[in-house]
Amino acid sequence: MDAAPVTANEPLLDVQGLKKHFPIKSGFMQRVVGQVKAVDGVSLYVNAGETLGLVGESGCGKTTTARMILRAFQPTAGKILFRDRDLGLVNIPDLDRTQLTALRRNMQMIFQDPYASLNPRMNLLETIGEPFVIHKVGSRSEIKDRVAELLNLVGLRPEYMTRYPHAFSGGQRQRIGIARALALRPQLVVCDEPVSALDVSIQAQILNLLRDLQHRLKLTYVFVGHDLSVVEHISDRVAVMYVGKLVEMAGTRELFARPLHPYTDALLGAVPKPDPRRKRGNEVLEGEVADPANPPTGCAFHPRCRFAVEACRRETPQLRELRPGHFVACHRADELALAGVAPGDSAAEAAA
Repeated sequence: MDAAPVTANEPLLDVQGLKKHFPIKSGFMQRVVGQVKAVDGVSLYVNAGETLGLVGESGCGKTTTARMILRAFQPTAGKILFRDRDLGLVNIPDLDRTQLTALRRNMQMIFQDPYASLNPRMNLLETIGEPFVIHKVGSRSEIKDRVAELLNLVGLRPEYMTRYPHAFSGGQRQRIGIARALALRPQLVVCDEPVSALDVSIQAQILNLLRDLQHRLKLTYVFVGHDLSVVEHISDRVAVMYVGKLVEMAGTRELFARPLHPYTDALLGAVPKPDPRRKRGNEVLEGEVADPANPPTGCAFHPRCRFAVEACRRETPQLRELRPGHFVACHRADELALAGVAPGDSAAEAAA
């Protein structure tokens, strides 16, 4: 079953002011003495059939955001509006247990670690067939046929369904995880760094498989990653996070060629170049990521930003649309001329 059509200008997923604060407890009575603001006011949208890349350094809140979208974490505040083909437009944090179970059919996750995400005591028939059993879809023979179809879909042989995870390589295990996520033909799949634990050659195979499946099954992806060359290869749009906040969001080509936020430009400068003789003029990003339990005043990036002025230290910048479809949270975005990625430096272009 294909995803339900979505009207123009109506995103499949619309996240508004999303927050997740974890309490810091101390003392014998475990009193709350502070808050870790893992996600602090993120707003983004994902259109049906596209891939949104969610990037940033470790600890920026991208995985926490992804898990809140799936309601693995209950948000502290904010809305997560999803156009479910069965339930209609829903606010995910407000769903009760029954509605959440129904929602799971149309939202799934591909995990980062293909070794830890599979139960070693379950063979492939049990692993990939589990969603059908939980949601009471199909008879035993129908589930077996469907598992065989899914194994073919991800490039594995149907006779493997009696084998256990230890018999497979990392890339094969990730294919098994993908088959399990696609069992009920979801509308939205959250990919939590699905290739970061794999060898480079296997990464390309899995990325190409994900793109092929997206076209064939009309899937929508939220792709969480830290490797911008990987994100560039698969994403239609990219959202950049820093210390729990969204600092920039734009189409992939636009963001790579003409970034507006100094942090995005610094991330792009760290991407390895296909030609080692090509030099890039911007400086190396120095300093440590700010502590989300005690973020700096104003713009959280200002202690590391070479363009910071007094306003950056006093006032928190708001996300604004500076170019059509290009959003940025930076006081000086309209006056900076950042390098971006020069033609020929793109990893995706080099691969092509």
